[in-house]
Amino acid sequence: MKESEAELLQSGKAGFKIQVPYQLLETGKKEAEKPLIVYLHGFGKNIKSFKTECIPMLGLSAYHLFIQGPYPLYDRKGQKKVEDWGRAWYMYDGEQEQFRVSLDHASRFIRQIIQRTTGAISSNRTCIIGFSMGGYLAGYHAIHNPEQVNELIMYGARFKSELLIGDYRKISHQNILALHGIDDNMVEPAPQRKEMEVLRSNGVDATFVEIEETHTFSNTGIERIIDWLSHRGYN
Repeated sequence: MKESEAELLQSGKAGFKIQVPYQLLETGKKEAEKPLIVYLHGFGKNIKSFKTECIPMLGLSAYHLFIQGPYPLYDRKGQKKVEDWGRAWYMYDGEQEQFRVSLDHASRFIRQIIQRTTGAISSNRTCIIGFSMGGYLAGYHAIHNPEQVNELIMYGARFKSELLIGDYRKISHQNILALHGIDDNMVEPAPQRKEMEVLRSNGVDATFVEIEETHTFSNTGIERIIDWLSHRGYN
């Protein structure tokens, strides 16, 4: 029998639940009110690898929230345990609508974890840092959940200002840093530079910084991040 000859009786979609880890660390004086810094890794990274890269950030007195992307990347070589597999934040096939929908799912997930975390700590502001794929998500989240973001740091990504639909007032309280490698051939720096110019022209505190790197989350970039945050009251 051919498939075309079979009678379809039912078709639909069912939910599938997956547990996604996150870790909250605290540095500095215990009794002090301090900022919350949220870390969103790039494609193929996970909590363990990104936390290792971000060790210099732990020198800031803050709550540090590391969240892992929900989509596992299968290790075809069979050399890693599942918990060591790389992760992705969203599913993108080149279609902008698919991109938006998947970003929205991930942003809702981030929102829930931030809400859960801030309800248990004494934080006075929130900074969200995202690299590459995590940077796109960080920017999307800052636009759609502006009340959760005071500082936004995008590293090797592009801020999609078209999602604001011209309403720059909703993010007017945010301070934005865009870091980009001069030799980044995966995400060209020019579009992000233009985005920051547009934000500044509309009254948003936006800074674009190029560093002599490729598409990588480097110590040089981290140093610029720490310096930028220090000038905004992060101790």
